[in-house]
Amino acid sequence: MTSTTHSSSAHAPEEIALRSGIEVPPLLLPDPARVFAARGLRLRQLAAGHAMRDYLMLLALVCEAQHARAVGGPALPLPAQVRREAAAEAGEPLLNALGWPRDALWRTELRALLGQVIDRLAHDNPARTAVHSAIALPDETLEQQADRLLAGITTGVDLATAPLIAAGLQLYFTRMVAASGAAHADAFALPEAGTRCPCCGSLPVASLTRLGGVQEGQRYLHCTLCNAQWHLNRIRCTHCLATEGIGYRALQPVAEESAPAQPAAIEAETCEGCRHYLKIMHMARDLHVEPVADDLATLTLDLLVSEAGFERHGTNMLLLFGDSDSVSEEGTGQAGAPRS
Repeated sequence: MTSTTHSSSAHAPEEIALRSGIEVPPLLLPDPARVFAARGLRLRQLAAGHAMRDYLMLLALVCEAQHARAVGGPALPLPAQVRREAAAEAGEPLLNALGWPRDALWRTELRALLGQVIDRLAHDNPARTAVHSAIALPDETLEQQADRLLAGITTGVDLATAPLIAAGLQLYFTRMVAASGAAHADAFALPEAGTRCPCCGSLPVASLTRLGGVQEGQRYLHCTLCNAQWHLNRIRCTHCLATEGIGYRALQPVAEESAPAQPAAIEAETCEGCRHYLKIMHMARDLHVEPVADDLATLTLDLLVSEAGFERHGTNMLLLFGDSDSVSEEGTGQAGAPRS
């Protein structure tokens, strides 16, 4: 693998859409019946021959269990009108992860999905220990761990069970956002340019340029927690919103002399101003890219960009890095880029 860099170009799809009078959807709510199944399938595809194969396959099982609970789980209590009005008046996300009073049902569903994972794990699989540990955690401990994960605090977090607890939180918030949006068309307000999820206030895991219809070529940020996607113009820093000094770095397979290298489907979009980056994934270059799964499978790109002095804006709740003394400054889960 080699690394490539290039700068931003003019005439982004957003400009073209604006000139054509096309109305781009500002917010795409998650579909719980599809998002986890698609992620599990992609993880299985990416695991083949990957250095992290065992972990990716474990997470594929977790995603498949998330899917089963998403389509078969009980209904969740939705926000009351008074809370919707209060959130709108305060200009805050309705289901703000840092303040929303989670229903106890999220713990029941977490243990149910982990029980399904256990049933499918081989008896000699070392991951069984962590899954059993997560299931056995007392309610109070689960809530404490969840609070820390959602606040981006790694002090006191068990990194072995954290991704499993995060899976339960993803399931809960994804279902809550989808159901709230279905019940009330105006449940979620969208800021003009947001660096955090307008539904739950969490950071993005990556951004995605989409295909099809009015979304063709448009860039959406994908929430690491609730799986909502919100629009943000391309060639714009996802951290400081600058439009100058934007560059792109990618891992590129070594091409044969007779076959020129193709543009990378996954790039790190970097900002020279604030020195932050976030991966951007292009469906036009790989139709099957999935923000969470492909982010996990491209940690080498994180290492490359962090060694160049850039800090990650965003997090992947299914893979946390840190130690007992580290605290993330920016939110949900992960303290910057992976550490070598």
